[in-house]
Amino acid sequence: MTPRLYPDFDLSPHDLRRALPALAFFAGFLWDALTLGRAVSAVDLWILTAYLAGAAGVLWWLGRRQALEVGLESRQPPVTAPDTAPAITPPRPWWQESGPYLLLQFLFGGLFSALFIFYFKSSSHLLAYVWALGLGALLVANEFLEDRYRRFTLVWLLFGLCAMLLLNFVVPHIVGSVAGFWFFLSTLLGAGLAHGLRLKTPGRPGRIGPVWGVAAGLFLAYAADLIPPVPLVKRDLAVGHDLVRVEGVYRLQLEKTPWWVFWRRVSRELHLAPGERLYCVSAVFAPRGLDARLFHRWEHHEGERGWVTWSRVGFQLSGGREGGYRGYTWKQNLAPGDWRVAVETENERTVAVHRFSIAAEPRAADAAMLAREL
Repeated sequence: MTPRLYPDFDLSPHDLRRALPALAFFAGFLWDALTLGRAVSAVDLWILTAYLAGAAGVLWWLGRRQALEVGLESRQPPVTAPDTAPAITPPRPWWQESGPYLLLQFLFGGLFSALFIFYFKSSSHLLAYVWALGLGALLVANEFLEDRYRRFTLVWLLFGLCAMLLLNFVVPHIVGSVAGFWFFLSTLLGAGLAHGLRLKTPGRPGRIGPVWGVAAGLFLAYAADLIPPVPLVKRDLAVGHDLVRVEGVYRLQLEKTPWWVFWRRVSRELHLAPGERLYCVSAVFAPRGLDARLFHRWEHHEGERGWVTWSRVGFQLSGGREGGYRGYTWKQNLAPGDWRVAVETENERTVAVHRFSIAAEPRAADAAMLAREL
């Protein structure tokens, strides 16, 4: 008898249950990446709010079930229930025992997936990318937390974090402002929502203190410019020579790279004639109804002094244009060396940064150029 080279491939129901979270993770993340679009819409926020409300309902139900089991629900005043659910005898069917926790994992996974994509879209500088990647790490870690979802302290922490990050988007949509006050208020509202839900949950299981620790961490991250100024999303940012506007379209002349630099079309080294203007054009998306004042901060690197601000010029942004609201500023008589232009909000939150350099020699008359429409 010829031996078989491979064993039989037979998946048990237990194996299928273990694979379900991973399949849901990849399917959900792919769906969010394809359907959320290039901007944050009101419909997206309504859907995520429904996810958060569903998670709140599951949490309350789990707390009530535990309170009934340990005889806490009828006590007045309510006392704190254990952090983890007690063992049940006889054991429940799988769908009753693990089903609510899988549903909770699915809801948090959907929230983390969408919030990661939203924050990644709003990120365009190193610190903001670090923050977005941290959310991505939480998204992946969520797929391995099914057993730990029985600890209410951890679940309150995840619920509070999702509530705070979601309200950081929702509140600016409602009030039409990205002022720092609204970020701090929305963070407090998210933590307060988690705290209030725990107070209303029978038995008050777990601890809520870590949620307020996360809120304090978000305050510090915002002060350090680690969190991007959501819900603003950078559409485009370019620095170049002659700028003209034709039928509502800005056309900026950019220097082409030499033919051997095949991985990039536009040169980061610019050559200026004496007295020539250099233009910076930015396009930033904002939700309809949001008005903000943005600024272009022109900075030159001056050795040991580091980045030195040459000017900070503002312009008004009005939300609602799908391609982003465009604004431009210009400078002339720029010194050779390394430069950058940062797009900032009025309270100095960074939206985007563009780095370039000014060559010592002027631009040749036959230099290759290309026109870019913004």
